[in-house]
Amino acid sequence: QVQLVESGGGLVQAGGSLRLSCAASGRTFSNYNMAWFRQAPGKEREIVAAISKSGGRTVYADSVKGRFTISRDNAKNTAYLQMDSLKPEDTATYFCAAETNIILRTKAAVYDYWGQGIQVTVSS
Repeated sequence: QVQLVESGGGLVQAGGSLRLSCAASGRTFSNYNMAWFRQAPGKEREIVAAISKSGGRTVYADSVKGRFTISRDNAKNTAYLQMDSLKPEDTATYFCAAETNIILRTKAAVYDYWGQGIQVTVSS
């Protein structure tokens, strides 16, 4: 089992940047695909970005392509989400998640481990 803890959220003005971190503990971090999801009030949880175990492959939601960057440092057991050019519609609770499948996937239901979530609020 792996434990995940997010940090780095907060309040930012539109056009600003934030960097989320997801620190993992408990198992070998490089065995896990990692992903960031978000959920706004009244909406379903949606994929933001995912990264493969080695970091060699990434996928992004269309809504964040060109603005967000997912990365990982396996030596530090940490995944990151760099968010630039933030928009009010990016306001949500952001969750990091982990799963061990060979294929990099983007459905929330397949992710086994989740962080507690962290709030990101973008003001207009």
